[in-house]
Amino acid sequence: MLTPFRRSLAFLGDKVWSKVILFSLTLFLLRLADAVISFWAPNQIQSSLNSSVWMGIIISFQSVVGFGADLIFPTLLRTTKTKRLIFWAIIMSALTSFFLTTSTVQPFIAIFLITMTLWGIYYEFVAFANYQFMGSVVPPHMRSAAWGVAGTFLNMAYFLGPLIAAAVLLKSYILTEGIILVFLVLALLLLSIFKGPHDVPAKIDFKDVNPWVELKHWISLSKHIWPVMILSLLLGFIDSTFWTTGAIWTEKLAKINYLGGLFLPFYQLPAIFLGVVVAGWGIYKGKKILTEKFLIVAGIFLIALAVSDTVYWQLSMVLLASAALSICYPLLDGVYTDIVARMGKEKKDLIGLTSSVVNVSYVVWPPVVGVIAGLIGERLTFSFVGVLVVIVSVILLFVTPKKLRLPQEEIKSWEH
Repeated sequence: MLTPFRRSLAFLGDKVWSKVILFSLTLFLLRLADAVISFWAPNQIQSSLNSSVWMGIIISFQSVVGFGADLIFPTLLRTTKTKRLIFWAIIMSALTSFFLTTSTVQPFIAIFLITMTLWGIYYEFVAFANYQFMGSVVPPHMRSAAWGVAGTFLNMAYFLGPLIAAAVLLKSYILTEGIILVFLVLALLLLSIFKGPHDVPAKIDFKDVNPWVELKHWISLSKHIWPVMILSLLLGFIDSTFWTTGAIWTEKLAKINYLGGLFLPFYQLPAIFLGVVVAGWGIYKGKKILTEKFLIVAGIFLIALAVSDTVYWQLSMVLLASAALSICYPLLDGVYTDIVARMGKEKKDLIGLTSSVVNVSYVVWPPVVGVIAGLIGERLTFSFVGVLVVIVSVILLFVTPKKLRLPQEEIKSWEH
């Protein structure tokens, strides 16, 4: 008897599944380079400017740029294929690392802002490439499985990246830049293997770019997909909490016990394995409700961090919370991909909206969570976030429609 995972592979077929693996490997190398940058950038900015406040403002500027890009990318990238999107993501990542290296010689705010601008654009190219590929290659009822497998590669990159960065940054900034470029060159080599419709170049007409029209499209779509947008915001709040306050709490725990240094890596660890588990479930329906239920579970474990400040308790709770969150991501990505596939030629509008929600969470939440941490401390900040997640998720369980209806007639009018 075939397992659900093998049935998934059988349905996908060897040709399609090989594309999924190749795509995931390419993004793994791209994300590995980004993970090194993600560890390097905050430390470089704070050590250069001697201010955690400026560090937070500059890092958040990346998401401000991303939000702006979300307004124009849906038009610019209307017919752009996956291969070209990944190619430009590689270029943006290389330029980001170049300017970050330059900042070690001339640590001006202007250089950091240029770095964040390039970094923000990089994330937009990756986000668009993800949804473009999953929506055009993977069959509808297997998208959660495909996202689960891709998520395994992604989380492996962000688990290994900080470990690699910590080792090489102690030796040389130039060596760190070299490591990043090696990963990007390998990604470029894998990209050259892509065949078929994804390597077709696209023409861009800048006369059609209208951010205000795009904003109107977003408002219209938001009225119909608001539950998944709220779920995205919650996940963004949690993630930004871990990569800001969580980094500080990790350092404090490490001073108590060297194992405390695993707090942040443990946040990434479960997703490496659970992505494959989600793929094995073969989930087709009820993804929104399942996401909300697992978010409630994650919130409860985050609340439990307040029970004890011992390292072993903290690591146990973050591991359990992360396990629940690791199931939420591919499920929610599957929901978005289903909707993207129903958008037809206008799917880039929804991809832009999806990415903008994430950017908003990363712009708004880090300053908020910083204030909360200053009032109640890092450990209790996670519990505060957990309470927020549980309350909102429970409400969503009762108000989320079974099926999200899109304004199809209105969407068709956008093509003109």
